[in-house]
Amino acid sequence: MKFRNQILILFSLAFFGCSTPLTSYDPAHIPPPESPVYKSSPPPLPGKKKTGTQKPYKIKGVRYTPIASSHGFVQTGIASWYGRKFHGRKTSNGETYNMYAMTAAHKTLPMNTWVSVHNLKNNRKIVVRINDRGPFITGRIIDLTYTGATRIGILKAGTGNVRVTALGQATSFSKKTKNPITFKPVDYWKGNFTVQIGAFKIKENAQEYRDKLSKRYQNAHITAFTDTRGTFYRVRIGVFTNLQDAIRYSEKLTTQGFGSAFAVAE
Repeated sequence: MKFRNQILILFSLAFFGCSTPLTSYDPAHIPPPESPVYKSSPPPLPGKKKTGTQKPYKIKGVRYTPIASSHGFVQTGIASWYGRKFHGRKTSNGETYNMYAMTAAHKTLPMNTWVSVHNLKNNRKIVVRINDRGPFITGRIIDLTYTGATRIGILKAGTGNVRVTALGQATSFSKKTKNPITFKPVDYWKGNFTVQIGAFKIKENAQEYRDKLSKRYQNAHITAFTDTRGTFYRVRIGVFTNLQDAIRYSEKLTTQGFGSAFAVAE
C-alpha cells in the first residue's frame, strides 16, 4: 500500500510541547489561585517520566544545544517569569504548565533537572524543576513560574539577577512537603536511547511504516505523543545504552535518506 493522502510529519522538536516559544514576564495582574499559592511540583509518575528532547533546536535564528549532563552546572544571569497567559498550555516536555507550581524553563539543561535559584540582591533561594525551554530573550537565563517569582522576590520587577546551580534529578522527597531532599546528576550520556525518524497523524500509517522498517531495522516501534495540535504517532528504530551511539546511528540513517533522524531518550 502506498502512502497516499497521509500526513507524514518530520519535526526536529518532536518532544517540544509548544509550537511557539514561551516568552517572559506577564505584567498583567494575576488573581490568587483556588489552591494555596506555594504548591510544590511533584515528580513525574513512575513509568511516565517525561524526558524532553536532547536534540539541538533553533529559535529566532539562534541555535541551542541541550547539554548531556547537569553535573557541575552553574550559571549567573537574569531570571524572569511567565504566568497566566501560558497557564494550562503544554510545556516543552509535554507536561501542562502550572503557574503555581515550582517549575522553570531553561534553554539547555536536561529536562527534570532540579536547580537552586539564588537571588543575588535579596539572598532568597528556591528549588525548581526544569520542564520547559526558554526564556528566548537576550540576557535571560531562566524563566520562573508566578510562584517561583513570588518566593524569590522578582514578581513586581519582572526580572532579577540570580545564580542557577544544578542539583540533579531528585532521588527522594519529603513526606510532609513533597519537596525534593536528595539528588543525583542528570546524565543523558547513559540510559535507554533510540532514533526517531518520523511522526504520523494517522495511526494506521505509522503502523504500516513501522512494519516496513522492522524488516530491515532493529526495534522498530511507535510511541504516541499528544499536544495542543493533536496526537502524533512517532516512529523510531534502534536501541542503545548511551547517547553517543544513538547520535552516530542517527547520522548514519541521515546518509541513508532519513533526513530528519535524531537520537532521543526513552
